[in-house]
Formats: sequence, C-alpha cells, structure tokens
Amino acid sequence: MFQPPATFNVSNARSALEDGLRAIEAGQKEIDFAQVKAVDSTAVATLLAWQRTAKKHGSSLTFRNIPDNLKSLIDLYSVDGLLHH
Repeated sequence: MFQPPATFNVSNARSALEDGLRAIEAGQKEIDFAQVKAVDSTAVATLLAWQRTAKKHGSSLTFRNIPDNLKSLIDLYSVDGLLHH
C-alpha cells in the first residue's frame, strides 16, 4: 500500500504526487496516511489529483488513517464529498 511521506507539504508535494500516480497506475486502490505528521494545503490538492486519476482508470481510491490536521484542511476546503476515506 502506498504511503505518502511523514511531512507532506509544498516542499515535496510534486514528488509525492508523482509517486502516488505511479502507484495508482500500477493498480493501487488504497493510500495509507499512518506515517503522515505535517501537512499543508498542497496535500489536499494532491489527494484530489490522485482521486481524479483513479476515476480516470475506472477504479476508486480509499484513503486510510488520515491525520486530524489533514482532515481539518479537507473540511476547510469542503472537499470531503470528493474524497473517499
């Protein structure tokens, strides 16, 4: 199962995005956030991009162990309905 880095922010969002896209294209259907500790709004944008890619490939994507700080950003931007977790 793909796991984003512990610090998931603007400094590494591009590499996290690309790593996640490769995992999704390889058939990954779950992303585990258990190791994620620090986030910013780029993490939310990345989740949305991953979800779009999964849908484009005809599958659904599930997010596991989303930390509270990321949940807060998801709520702030009102995108909870777009993400399955």
